[in-house]
Amino acid sequence: MSKALPKRSENYSEWYNEIVKRAGLAENSPVRGCMIIKPYGFAIWEKMQRALDDMFKATGHENAYFPLFIPKSFLEKEEEHAEGFAKECAVVTHYRLKADPNNKGALIVDPEARLEEELIIRPTSETVIWNAYRTWIQSWRDLPILINQWANVVRWEMRTRLFLRTAEFLWQEGHTAHATEQEAIEETEQMLGVYEDFAENWMALPVVQGVKTANERFAGAVETYCIEALMQDGRALQAGTSHFLGQNFAKVFDVKFVNRENQLEYPWATSWGVSTRLMGALIMAHSDDNGLVLPPKLAPIQVVIIPIFKTEEDLARISERVEPIVAELRKAGISVKFDSDDKQRSGWKFAEYELRGVPVRLAIGARDLENGTIEVARRDNLTKESVTIDGVVETVKIVLEQMQEAIYQKALRFREENTFTVDTWDEFKMQIEKGGFVLAHWDGTPETEERIKDETKATIRCIPLNSAEESGQCVMTGNDSAERVIFARAY
Repeated sequence: MSKALPKRSENYSEWYNEIVKRAGLAENSPVRGCMIIKPYGFAIWEKMQRALDDMFKATGHENAYFPLFIPKSFLEKEEEHAEGFAKECAVVTHYRLKADPNNKGALIVDPEARLEEELIIRPTSETVIWNAYRTWIQSWRDLPILINQWANVVRWEMRTRLFLRTAEFLWQEGHTAHATEQEAIEETEQMLGVYEDFAENWMALPVVQGVKTANERFAGAVETYCIEALMQDGRALQAGTSHFLGQNFAKVFDVKFVNRENQLEYPWATSWGVSTRLMGALIMAHSDDNGLVLPPKLAPIQVVIIPIFKTEEDLARISERVEPIVAELRKAGISVKFDSDDKQRSGWKFAEYELRGVPVRLAIGARDLENGTIEVARRDNLTKESVTIDGVVETVKIVLEQMQEAIYQKALRFREENTFTVDTWDEFKMQIEKGGFVLAHWDGTPETEERIKDETKATIRCIPLNSAEESGQCVMTGNDSAERVIFARAY
């Protein structure tokens, strides 16, 4: 058995990296900053995809796919967008290699194969999609367009960490076009609500809905909405964003439609997305020093059954009793694995499935068969109980529901206990060193926001939606401020 995981309290970063590696979620690839998502990690991502995809389609969206390569001139059309992504772009300049005449077996870029225009590997798809919308949108009857795509993107990162920040990552990006400003704003807010619903009811992750400041806004957006979550080390993680793009992209790509009054106007746009960054959030928000803790709704294996046996005859008798349980659990829509492999002892299996975050473990041996009982172990609180074999399926159903709610409530309590209100600069500096969400007044100026970031490494995570306005003064400058915002150090 491998050595114990590092403890969160001693080295949170190493603890996270080791869980990703030892639980079989992902590993680094030969290309710096890129990752290989392993089958168990991808199985979790697939469950996220399925849930989100159903939610998108329930709100009227359709899936499509747009090219990986974007002409450089497209990116240049929207000035803020171009400036915001320029330093992160991977650029294709040639389309062919050839044999190196001076080094047998080696390849070099063929200088004769230079592209007339450089191509950008997709960092996001607003430009290529709105270029397509120019031919899709002619009349108000063509609106709204509600498109989502599941894809990969590349944003060149110098400091990387598996799932949290990689040069290439998987995501979904929604891109919609609307006849009116109000419709587009409602879409932006609706999709933020979808993300909140997914985070809280599937990931068991409490989040705060809010609006980004101008400094933190998506490049090219009029307004950026977000959901922010608090990780166990007291840092914030942006778990999803939804952008109101106004008419910016419609104008630069000359997308016009004839409205109901028979007048030409520009449509209104939104875009919204979440990525495999959510995998990092799932790990950091719930897991413990023993390994992964997965909310049952997202666990690839919700129940593992481990037989404890000495002989083939013991295993045969246990298997005969377990097979109907497996069938009944699967009929109830619960994913279950009966691990009868004899390559590893039961103790090793207990530790391995605990590391991998399987929510419920059932263990049964010869003595259990005689007693008509089976052991039920919960991953979230590491408790165990013996129940009757005949009633185990109903017990498992109840336990899975209880676990989903318990994991959420634990994360919510942690956030509440680590959300602090401060009113002075000294209080702010002291608290931000300790971590957590810090509610403080801000004078609304980007200059003060930058000074706070430079001096404390804290950023304004969001201006919370539906927060009550109150009088107060900016913690740094003393200037009057209408409302509190959430500060934190972040991933």
